[in-house]
Amino acid sequence: MLGRWVPAVSLFLAMLLWASSFIALKIAFTFYDPMVVIFGRMLIATCCFLFFFKYLLRFEYRAGDWRLLSLMIISEPCLYFLFEAHALQNTSAAQAGMITAMAPLLVGVGALYFLREKLPREAWVGFAVAVAGATWLSLAGTETEHAPNPLLGNFLELCAMVCATGYTLCLKQLSQRYSTWLLTALQGFFGTLFFAPFLLLPGTTLPSALEWDGVWAIVYLGTLINIGAYGLYNLGVSKIKAAEASAYINLIPVFTLLMAYLVLKETFNFQQLCASALVLGGVFLSQWKPSIKRELADVVSVK
Repeated sequence: MLGRWVPAVSLFLAMLLWASSFIALKIAFTFYDPMVVIFGRMLIATCCFLFFFKYLLRFEYRAGDWRLLSLMIISEPCLYFLFEAHALQNTSAAQAGMITAMAPLLVGVGALYFLREKLPREAWVGFAVAVAGATWLSLAGTETEHAPNPLLGNFLELCAMVCATGYTLCLKQLSQRYSTWLLTALQGFFGTLFFAPFLLLPGTTLPSALEWDGVWAIVYLGTLINIGAYGLYNLGVSKIKAAEASAYINLIPVFTLLMAYLVLKETFNFQQLCASALVLGGVFLSQWKPSIKRELADVVSVK
């Protein structure tokens, strides 16, 4: 019984923390350059994992796994955080959170092509509905202080979700052979190395003073998100199917919407509310299980 609750609780808490990361990023970006924020959170996570360095080294490497490990790390945190950092400079935290509802559908499509997992017709219809909703959400957005270019920002957040899909598919295979905390630590370490050169680029503004609201936001991201949220998510994915785990991502838009309203005072207009309902409806449809008769009919038709 306890074993059934471990992945459920882990994934629920991970989604709650991830939703709060959109708020923390928005706050941090008001004080520091996005590349400084991303590098800072990676460095903090890496420093925390140094205390468990000896424990993390207790693993047996399997020949050839460097390909999956490299793809996992490049997908997330490297490309994922690049897309998300620029997305949140252009769209609101609430809209970005709503775009994350696309992740379960993208994981399903990825599993179809890379893991040969068959998708029911409802999933494809749901995918189309959710894409239409996400497009409507972006087009209905108006330029505000929180979202100067929502169309671009939401597109970049969708690109981040594509990266998250690659990460999840790699993670599912790697977590069968390696500790979830080792994989989380590798993300922090290589993420630090990846983002360090961005601090030297001409367009990056380095900090000239300590802004404590921004500092605490970065510390929060580096500890409770990079270690807590990713560690809990990786633990959950290691216990259940990747598609089942990704379904929990549907909680992020709800949590983000509430937090963005309470903390950042972000709101949706009527069209965006309707578009958001369309996104969530499409995701719900994609998770709908076909009847047993339908499944038998599909099997017979294949034969």
